[in-house]
Amino acid sequence: MSESVFKVLVIGEPSVGKTSMVARYCYRDWIENYKATVGADYAVKTIKWSTTDTVRLHIWDIAGQDHYRAMTRTYYKGASGCIVLFDLTNKRSFTEAKTWKEDLDSKVLLSNGDTIPCLLVANKDDLPDKRVTHNEIAKFAKDSGFFHWSPVSVKDNRNITESICQLIQKMLDQEKESAQANPPGQVDEDVLNLHRPEPEPKHSGCCGGNG
Repeated sequence: MSESVFKVLVIGEPSVGKTSMVARYCYRDWIENYKATVGADYAVKTIKWSTTDTVRLHIWDIAGQDHYRAMTRTYYKGASGCIVLFDLTNKRSFTEAKTWKEDLDSKVLLSNGDTIPCLLVANKDDLPDKRVTHNEIAKFAKDSGFFHWSPVSVKDNRNITESICQLIQKMLDQEKESAQANPPGQVDEDVLNLHRPEPEPKHSGCCGGNG
């Protein structure tokens, strides 16, 4: 019996349905009128993935207001996967999904240096007054580095579990690849280098780095 534990972020603009989606998925609740998230909320969901495997998700619902964005580096730390949510009836929430994805990719990476798996989710698919077409979303998702996108209706509880299962499978695949690349007992070269004397620094006319 094995258990995989993943930290999953849910990010996007305010009022697109992040808190409602987490409540639907974790507690089967429908929240129509909710208070804006302050900073970040946290929920845990345990899934019996197979007869021998369990997946435990630590889901972080990140506030979308501008004044919380300076804190996203702290919230993103240690994440294995992410959901960027937008509202199909709100075109700005769709265009801003790119900003959220870029912010995510600049602040959290997997151990091999790759960006974490990210799923684009289009909420309010039950409403008729959509402002974005499926073709637009598919092109945007591909161009922006999302591994997949899914239309959902949090209100109708439609396609939420199926969408998150795709993210879980992606994270499990990534976990397996990481385990194969770093088998138990293997000593990383960077660790060995810690025991070697530091070379004399070479001075140049400028300093660089990603910070």
